[in-house]
Amino acid sequence: MISFSKFLKEQRFSQIVALLLLLVLLLIGAIPGYLTGHWQWQELPRITRLQELKDLRQKGLILPGWQTIEQREQEIGEGTWSYQFIQKKSDKTKAVLLLRPQTGSKDQPVVEWTEINSLWQWKIAQYRSADFTVKPQGTGSNPAETKVQARFFRASTNQQTFAVLQWYAWFNGGSSSLFPWFIVDQLAQLQKKRAPWVAVSILIPMEPLGQVETIWNEAKSLGQTVQAVLMAGPVSSHSPIQLYKNNKK
Repeated sequence: MISFSKFLKEQRFSQIVALLLLLVLLLIGAIPGYLTGHWQWQELPRITRLQELKDLRQKGLILPGWQTIEQREQEIGEGTWSYQFIQKKSDKTKAVLLLRPQTGSKDQPVVEWTEINSLWQWKIAQYRSADFTVKPQGTGSNPAETKVQARFFRASTNQQTFAVLQWYAWFNGGSSSLFPWFIVDQLAQLQKKRAPWVAVSILIPMEPLGQVETIWNEAKSLGQTVQAVLMAGPVSSHSPIQLYKNNKK
């Protein structure tokens, strides 16, 4: 397990690299606008599945192998989240699934993790990066795996302790950092598309002062399920019409 300070240094380096790549992409996108006088950011490409993203806050996700005990909209900071209390059908494992979907073309991920932490005043320990892969649903017999770079830690209050897994999900991956999404979205905009996002925070109850690694396999499995369902629906790169036509073939 890497130390928290080492992880922060690695994150800072990756953010600098991501920022440089973003500047290159912005320059590439700006040159045609400078020559023609038509600036791309004056009118951002439409998000084709925006209604599904908005519905996500009101309805949550239907997850294979899990049942929803309670679902409601939850105000956290300046955003509205889906708060979903779920239970695994096989062994009755319980978890809380928080989802904060993009709500418009100009809505960008910024301070979601800070707002959650401020709401519950968590004491965070055993923090580390947590990578996992997901096979997209319904994309052929041998689809390419999608990589997610999340963050995983133990969060405690005076009443409860959770193993927490957090990341931003989009159509071909995910990250706990916002910079990778900016790059993916800029690349999509060069093709007149967008990369809609959903902030995901999974909370699994655990014993106070316990080792968060004992919950990792459960958190990873649930994270893979959530990412796969999101990629098949709200953050899919296909519009609903395109998806319907592809399924008819």
